[in-house]
Amino acid sequence: MAPPNESEWNELRSRARNATQRSYAPYSGVRVGAAGLSDNGTVVEGSNIENASYGLTLCAECSLVSDLVRTGGGRLVAISIVAGDHEPISPCGRCRQVLYEHGGTELLLDAGEGLPPRRLAELLPDAFGPEDLPTRKDS
Repeated sequence: MAPPNESEWNELRSRARNATQRSYAPYSGVRVGAAGLSDNGTVVEGSNIENASYGLTLCAECSLVSDLVRTGGGRLVAISIVAGDHEPISPCGRCRQVLYEHGGTELLLDAGEGLPPRRLAELLPDAFGPEDLPTRKDS
């Protein structure tokens, strides 16, 4: 699949911004929305869902991956993640790992209007993934 064109990035940004309105963020007040494009052309969305214990908070990216799996899977090829101010926000470490599992190093992350997207490999160099499991077991 070809990288998204500017129109497709604009749609992802718009859907991510709309997804912030469905966030549940009573503790931090930081609403986050995400919209991703899969290799089969499906657009999936996610919103952050906080929890009073904090550790159980679900980031928007994890919510998006849940939507990806729920709707039939595929591989993510592009994603836009924005905060409540509608500006791009970088995924946390946990989410970088989750996105790697479902998009790989070539997953494109929106850097904002007029800026080139970044590859996940830039944010998560030397990632550990499913392909590492068989070779890393005890002898």
